[in-house]
Amino acid sequence: MNYKVVFCTHQTAGLEIRERLAFPNEQTLRAAYRQLRERFRHTEFVILSTCNRVELYVAHQDEGSGPSLHQLAAFLSEFHGVPLDDFIDRLVELRDASAVRHLFQVVCSLDSMVLGEPQIVSQVKDAYRVALEAESCGPLTNALFQAAIRVSKRVRTETRLSEGRVSIASVAVGEFGRAIFDRFDDKHVLVIGAGEMAEETLRYLVSEGASRITIVNRTPQRAHELAARVGSAEIRGLDRLTDALRDADIVVSTTGASEPVITAELFRKVRRGREDRPVFLLDLGAPRDIEPQVAEIDENVFLFDIDDLRATCEANRRARSQEIQRALELIDEETEKFLHEVYHRATGPVIKQLRDQWHQVTREELQRLRRKLPELDDEQFAQIEQTVQRIVNKLLHPPLETLKTESREGPPHGLLEAIRRLFHIRD
Repeated sequence: MNYKVVFCTHQTAGLEIRERLAFPNEQTLRAAYRQLRERFRHTEFVILSTCNRVELYVAHQDEGSGPSLHQLAAFLSEFHGVPLDDFIDRLVELRDASAVRHLFQVVCSLDSMVLGEPQIVSQVKDAYRVALEAESCGPLTNALFQAAIRVSKRVRTETRLSEGRVSIASVAVGEFGRAIFDRFDDKHVLVIGAGEMAEETLRYLVSEGASRITIVNRTPQRAHELAARVGSAEIRGLDRLTDALRDADIVVSTTGASEPVITAELFRKVRRGREDRPVFLLDLGAPRDIEPQVAEIDENVFLFDIDDLRATCEANRRARSQEIQRALELIDEETEKFLHEVYHRATGPVIKQLRDQWHQVTREELQRLRRKLPELDDEQFAQIEQTVQRIVNKLLHPPLETLKTESREGPPHGLLEAIRRLFHIRD
């Protein structure tokens, strides 16, 4: 069996690449899983797609089987209509222990742009849920993602990574918004979208004093539910986006749209007669919700996206290096524990079959011997039986101990296959 992850993240690829490879909603993910099942019938998949990453987790029972990096890159290229040469050198491939450790670091937010941010756990859970519903998971990915969620809980409990300002929304609004506005309580806030990121942003702004809020969302019911959770807000449909933009001082967009919801052409119309009024736009979408050209419309338009957070987040990471080290130690410990359990489960059936096979041969030969030597009494035969059993156990001991040792140190693929072939053991 083997694990693999192929990915690009904010550390390996810019937003202009990530947004073109993103799976922005469940409908897109389900279509991707259908195609993956058709191409790779005996492989398990989980796709994790967020504003900071696009990752394909792959698991297969047999060593050397399953899709290669280039096959997965070709799938991404064909599915999204993106030329392979535009991103192939931005992809990273990790296997087995490295792949497991990577997922554990991701779900614990060590690989996030904002260290300690809590949203990634929900995103990993959602990714796993969609894969389950799409029947793309199996025993290997089930074990991996359930373990990842347990590890994230342990790291949150035993470290201080989640203390302080840790969400993307709080860092973005706190750092960039404060550079433009001294206060938020007199500002009109427009949030486009009604998902988890939108809620985090609104909660932060409300805690900072914002009270005049408008939510624009494709589904009014979700917008009303979000407004109820954060206090109160005016609800508008997408057909009234232009009017909402005209009134807004702060615009936060976090939708799952595949195309920009705010184009430069639209925003240019909105800004006519308002050029002297500062507006802060925060684009938390991937793909981006706001065309980059919006920032060039006039000098009072301040547009920021996910990648603009990088410098601020790196400073935050350096300040918390001690907690990072503690979290990495826990993750290494959990990675080793998980792989040991997985490899033990892989070798256990082979060890059992080998023991059963040899002891069956022993019983048959002892029965044959008893028929040939009926003059042996019970005590004499018991001595012969014990001697034969000791011989069999001693013969089995070296290969089985070697198999157990290798399973503790790493995947015993070669030895496992050799034992299967030498002793004619079938799965």
